[in-house]
Amino acid sequence: MLILIATPIGNLGDLSPRAQEALQQCDLLLCEDTRHTGQLLHLAGIKAKEKRSLHKFNEAEREEEVIQLLHAGKAVGLVSDAGTPGIADPGARLVARCHAEGIKVSIIPGPCAFVAAYALSGYTDEAFQFLGFLPKTRNERSKLFDKMREYSGASIVYESPYRIKETLTEVDPQWEVVMVRELTKIHEQVVRASAGELLQQLADKEVKGECVLIFSPSKKEKPSLEELVQQVHHVRESFSCSVKEAIEAVAKARGVSQKDLYRLIIRG
Repeated sequence: MLILIATPIGNLGDLSPRAQEALQQCDLLLCEDTRHTGQLLHLAGIKAKEKRSLHKFNEAEREEEVIQLLHAGKAVGLVSDAGTPGIADPGARLVARCHAEGIKVSIIPGPCAFVAAYALSGYTDEAFQFLGFLPKTRNERSKLFDKMREYSGASIVYESPYRIKETLTEVDPQWEVVMVRELTKIHEQVVRASAGELLQQLADKEVKGECVLIFSPSKKEKPSLEELVQQVHHVRESFSCSVKEAIEAVAKARGVSQKDLYRLIIRG
């Protein structure tokens, strides 16, 4: 069978007894990075075993080889560098192939960064969506932010510490957001604020460690008419753009109708 094995996202103490047993007993261990997993096995006192890489660049070509081993009766373990394999990490493609081939797939659950972060957020939404890593291009991020705005619950994403400040400038500063970083480590941090406030807090700081961001656009207070009009004038003056362009930018950022905002400006 194929066994998905969740591994610690920081603290080695989160490696469960069942996970240790599976890592010890499987015939082959598929790893996102064999060196990283080798260090984990060493620290956990698990004897060296056969390891092969399975990452986003070789997942397709490695698949056939692994399927043959599974059909031959081998117990194959699958781990990512941290957390649960198959969630924003390699593995989902292989799992789908196993189901198609009638190969048993099992899981040893454990750490998962976005689940831990949402539990720490304090949000009470019964519904939330996990959107994986934010796209690298501004255009693709903009489309995703539109999707978040239309969603009634919270939206959870992973973001690089090198892009987090840029990301926060691209959303409505009134959006409520929780930033969670360095989960389970000594410098674990949870910050809950508006996007604008969080950006100010990070302005002169170097952000380290992969971040989990939880956006809740539905929790922001609806902007007043006066606030919208002021923001249009501010955008127009700051960027030397036309009234039409300023209205379009503010309407999109604040999730209001361009037509309604235009009428406000004309009346004002």
